[in-house]
Amino acid sequence: MFQSNQSQTLGADIRALRKARGMTLSDLADRLGRSVGWLSQVERDLSEPGISDLRDLAKVLDISVSSLFGSGPAPAHEAGFVVRQNSRRPIGSRENGLVEELLSPDLTDDFEVVHSTFEPGAKLIDANQRPTQEVGYIVSGSLKLWIAEKCFDLTQGDSFRIRGESYRWENPSTQTPCVVIWVIAPPVY
Repeated sequence: MFQSNQSQTLGADIRALRKARGMTLSDLADRLGRSVGWLSQVERDLSEPGISDLRDLAKVLDISVSSLFGSGPAPAHEAGFVVRQNSRRPIGSRENGLVEELLSPDLTDDFEVVHSTFEPGAKLIDANQRPTQEVGYIVSGSLKLWIAEKCFDLTQGDSFRIRGESYRWENPSTQTPCVVIWVIAPPVY
């Protein structure tokens, strides 16, 4: 079980993820094999899900279990406002050489901000497509990005937008990571 200081936004995050996927409380509860009342209490932070519940939630919401763990401890006056560099929440699966961290304090806004590091040679071979609008900014390195099969070679200072199109990416460098800041609406992690 989580300690209360780690789960202050867990319920709100679950609610935001559920809504972003167009699911009702009843839809998600049915898929989890749990009652609507239990799920409602979890979303209102009145009940704390166990580890097996978190695994089930992650599977149904198509996220990593680590996405449901809160960020590192923050002083009370910063909670919900500030995310310190050493307290970012890891998100995503870390597959394909991509390391992602949530820069937003939680998932309760209409968007999320993500810090993505594409390791040298990292590549997403199979195109991804999701019902989102996304904007990215290349902080450092280079990224080859295909949006709806159009190929773009991006470098530091470039930005891009994806509006529900299929996309895939590759870090063409064999030595330098590529760092990208993404803004995604609605939140998907």
